[in-house]
Amino acid sequence: MLYLDGRRELLAERCVAVVGSRQPSPQGDDNARHFAAGLGDAGFCVVSGLAQGIDGAAHEAALNTRGSTIAVLGTGPDKVFPLDHAELSRHVARRGLLVSEYFVGTPPMAPNFPQRNRIIAGLSEGCLVVEAAMKSGSLITARQASEAGREVFAVPGPIHAPQSRGCHHLLKQGACLVQELDDLINELPAGGLPRTASLDLERDGGAEADADADETPDARRLEADDDHPLLRAIGRDTVSLEQLSQRSGWPQDELNATLLDLELDGRVARLPGALFQRRGSA
Repeated sequence: MLYLDGRRELLAERCVAVVGSRQPSPQGDDNARHFAAGLGDAGFCVVSGLAQGIDGAAHEAALNTRGSTIAVLGTGPDKVFPLDHAELSRHVARRGLLVSEYFVGTPPMAPNFPQRNRIIAGLSEGCLVVEAAMKSGSLITARQASEAGREVFAVPGPIHAPQSRGCHHLLKQGACLVQELDDLINELPAGGLPRTASLDLERDGGAEADADADETPDARRLEADDDHPLLRAIGRDTVSLEQLSQRSGWPQDELNATLLDLELDGRVARLPGALFQRRGSA
């Protein structure tokens, strides 16, 4: 039996799971929001587990799209875990759908969360893993999706980042590599939704817009980012201050000042362990 709270008609929609680390990097959080919003705008319902990190980011990004979102709980339908997702849970119940197989009053218990992952996989046509460590519930969901005949997708990340190792493992096992939204949508089962007007309008429509795609504001911003010597030195890796000093040849006091400016501009993220990573659109 499944307990439902919200728009039960979403169960009849085309769904894609978006899952990942509970402690994502800033880029992983950005990627989850980018892909979840894109899927929702394209008419897909985004399914995830209401956990911290990637799950929460995916739900938040998909809520206000036409596809909306489904949260599969590891508790009873009247309980919220984690507690700081109480407001998000209320929003999902109003504009999306909460799903649980557990009786009313069931508190959060560790074995229930891996167990509920099979429902996430079963509801979805495909499963996108944004970031995941090697020991991760997201890999359980991906395995269950594959066993159920669903497509499995993974977003690559820096080769030394622990949050990316699970995704790289999936890619070695044959998961579809995702860099752009079309990489995902084009690999979903035949009979998928046609391209929506909103996606076409973002390109101003037609071949002429495609030919001038590099002239969009986002493209110009990314090109300008790549012109910054420190951003080129960071690349797509997660780096320490010492590594960045070696790559750039800059003294550490100058590095610290410039990194702070880039951090305030939203172009660099400071991670635990005095590490740094570029931020940007997926």
